[in-house]
Amino acid sequence: MTTDPGSFLTALRLSDSFLPVGGYTASYGLEQYLNEDRIETGDDLRALLAAYLRRVVGPCETVALASAHAASGDGELERLLAVDERLHAVTMPREFRESSTKAGAKLSELVGSGSIEGAEPREEGDAGRAAPSPAADGGDLTAAMADAIETDATPGHYPVVFGVVSQSRGVARLEACLSHAYSFVTGLLGAAQRLGRFGHTEIQSVLESLEPVITAVCERHVDDDAAAMASFAPLAEIMGMRHERAGRRLFMS
Repeated sequence: MTTDPGSFLTALRLSDSFLPVGGYTASYGLEQYLNEDRIETGDDLRALLAAYLRRVVGPCETVALASAHAASGDGELERLLAVDERLHAVTMPREFRESSTKAGAKLSELVGSGSIEGAEPREEGDAGRAAPSPAADGGDLTAAMADAIETDATPGHYPVVFGVVSQSRGVARLEACLSHAYSFVTGLLGAAQRLGRFGHTEIQSVLESLEPVITAVCERHVDDDAAAMASFAPLAEIMGMRHERAGRRLFMS
């Protein structure tokens, strides 16, 4: 973890719903759960999001993000692209893939435009943070990843781009995983609220109760090998696939 103010603020920006990557358009199947009246109480919502964290965010997206962060730190573009392809392969519902790649492309575009500035390099141990590692060509991999996305050489999934951007901006790997998982949860809670089923107070109660799950999931999977990346949430995937053909849709996924 880092105590450097610049990197900490970058982590906050990346996890903020204010970041214009289109996250507000995605419910990752949550809308379909509500359409089919499978979620009626705050406890139902809490249980569903905890399952998402344990079955999808942790063993799949956190592994992808952490692996991308490590590959970016080592300047290994081919390894980074392999992580992206693996995530694409294990993400089954079409809407989930599209939401993730559109957000990834947008985040990459924001970085390229200078909207997310990098932190000043520091040596290992300075403010508890390792300096960002350069790529083999002398720069970080954000530009190379952006080129690969633009030329369709890689899908450009959001957790992968998130890992590259956070590493190049000096955000520690675990901190990046926590920021992403927190953003995922708050995004789905915001979707549940906008769908008119839950109020502010109940949403905050659910969020607070999920914080230990976020921490446990990220700590468990932050060091997993990319080959272990997997998602097992059959009902969530079915809800995502049904959402593709739903007659009533407020969200893209």
